[in-house]
Amino acid sequence: MRCIISIAGSDSGGGAGIQADLKTFAALGIHGTCAITAITAQNTLGVHKIHDLPVEFIVDQIESVVSDFNVDYAKTGMLYSDDIIRAIAKKIRKYKVPLVVDPVMVAEAGGSLLRRDAISAMVDELFPLATVVTPNAFEAGVIADTKVIDQESAKKAATKIHNLGANAVIVTGGHIDGIDVLYDGGFKLIGGERMERGAHGTGCTYSAAIAAYLANGHDLKNAATKAKDFVTSSIRTGLNVGRDNSMIMVNPLGLILDGAERYNVLKDVRKAVALLEKCDEFSSLIPEVGSNIGMAIKGAYSVRDVAAVRGRIVRIDGSRATLEVDFGASNHVARFILETMQFNGEFRGGMNIKYGPDVLSRCKKLGLAIASFDRGVEPKGMKTMEWGIHTAIKEFGSVPDIVYDLGSVGKEAMIRVLGFSATDVAQKVIKIAKR
Repeated sequence: MRCIISIAGSDSGGGAGIQADLKTFAALGIHGTCAITAITAQNTLGVHKIHDLPVEFIVDQIESVVSDFNVDYAKTGMLYSDDIIRAIAKKIRKYKVPLVVDPVMVAEAGGSLLRRDAISAMVDELFPLATVVTPNAFEAGVIADTKVIDQESAKKAATKIHNLGANAVIVTGGHIDGIDVLYDGGFKLIGGERMERGAHGTGCTYSAAIAAYLANGHDLKNAATKAKDFVTSSIRTGLNVGRDNSMIMVNPLGLILDGAERYNVLKDVRKAVALLEKCDEFSSLIPEVGSNIGMAIKGAYSVRDVAAVRGRIVRIDGSRATLEVDFGASNHVARFILETMQFNGEFRGGMNIKYGPDVLSRCKKLGLAIASFDRGVEPKGMKTMEWGIHTAIKEFGSVPDIVYDLGSVGKEAMIRVLGFSATDVAQKVIKIAKR
């Protein structure tokens, strides 16, 4: 088990600082320790108060950690004052701990986290000790005394910061074009998508992830690339908490939770398919175009977030043939599940079955809630699934168990069964089949 010490400030909002660092270390299999430099009173609306801890106490925290743990790397964040920086640099030199410096200056939600007179101390004392320094565009501009607005200006700033004593510099591109500029005597560009969502804690998460990958033996370019992917996933799975709805909290555990959620969804769909296969009467409910069953992950927003049977469930000489279950396997089922989730995110399962007056009658006798839409009045340019499901649910007033339509020219009439999960849907379908 690798061990890293984060020397940074505490974020009472839980999105950045020590809190983000420790979550990142845990997600990447690192034991995280810490030395808190300052306590902030902050939330998504900004930093309201800062209380820097006595230098002696910060040093005591560092001493307590390094005297007991085998510390593989150190990572700094909010350091706040000249005195704190010099004391930390002295301990780093004493214990010869490899270091990543995140030159934190301001909070994403607003508020200064570094005194202006402390910048020179950071450059003089910490930069020469660091394996890498990771400023964002604003921080790089302040340190290099230049405006960083694009890739070329980022390269100039990185070169200047390197010349100031930093062994390697990564100017992160989140506020520019999404491309990080790494300079260690030569330039390396680290590509990635630019996330449009405003996020709190990205810089802390990124630098903590680099420290984690370096501690695990990756070279700098590889560590930076992996950290870039990690922070991108942390933004993509970010949490909408707090009153500022334009600002999300990065979610370092998002990738792990997403993987677990996808595993559980696949498991549920496979169980649903197995239940249907055991029901002899189910064959009579398979429409001419075939049937499919699917389930979405929580918070799904694309077809890739919905698992279904690859291909379709079809009748072959009275029997059924099923293919493997995978995400993105069925555009049709995914679209009506995603539209249903716009009304109620708990309804994540869906299946299409054969329409018939007798089948609809069975649904009514079972007490299932039923809604419908008419393809004949579908506006031009609209997508049938999205428009039809939206219209049916809106007119019904809530999400029903059944949404059907009578088809149109070249379009088979169809019943769609909705539920909380794939197995919930399968159980409804089995009841319909057996009745």
